[in-house]
Amino acid sequence: MTSVEGPDGKLRCPWGAVDDELYRDYHDTEWGRVLHGRDALYERLCLEAFQSGLSWITILRKRENFRAAFEGFDVEKVASFGADHVEQLMTDRSIVRNRAKIVAAIGNARVILDLRDTDLDSLLWSFAPPPRPRRLVSASDVPAVTEESISMAKELKRRGLRFIGPATAYALMQATGMVDDHLSDCLVTPPNTDSGSRYGPG
Repeated sequence: MTSVEGPDGKLRCPWGAVDDELYRDYHDTEWGRVLHGRDALYERLCLEAFQSGLSWITILRKRENFRAAFEGFDVEKVASFGADHVEQLMTDRSIVRNRAKIVAAIGNARVILDLRDTDLDSLLWSFAPPPRPRRLVSASDVPAVTEESISMAKELKRRGLRFIGPATAYALMQATGMVDDHLSDCLVTPPNTDSGSRYGPG
């Protein structure tokens, strides 16, 4: 399936052309945009992990609640959470109350805080593949897992991070601009179009 016309008459990737303004705004302004910064990337790691088994719109609708519950995804603050915080979060109906995912989010913050030979930004972006010569045409061409996401998940697991398998790792790569999986006729402007260096015709 190629891009489809949304309620406003504009072409978008099929998943972003829904009749939901929150979803469309996320597609148009965030997904696939280059993102850097430890806490910003930690937030995306957490949200992608919480999304596992759920729809992404569920997470988007709870995003501000997650931010409040996890202290703005400040790594130092979340790393200091103890058992009492876990129990408090388990009573918070405004977020996804999954104990394993909550415990993993806290544990992951501690691992990130304890990184010695690198930082989260550099670590994650080290797995970004070379840009494609052109965008994909059909949603059926978009992979769910790649060699890079498999490698990323393996390395993050080796370092002690949890709830980040190859599919979650690739979703993170898509969301943070490590790959550009907007389709060729999607309204979102490809990166680096000023120089014309990233994408060729069509």
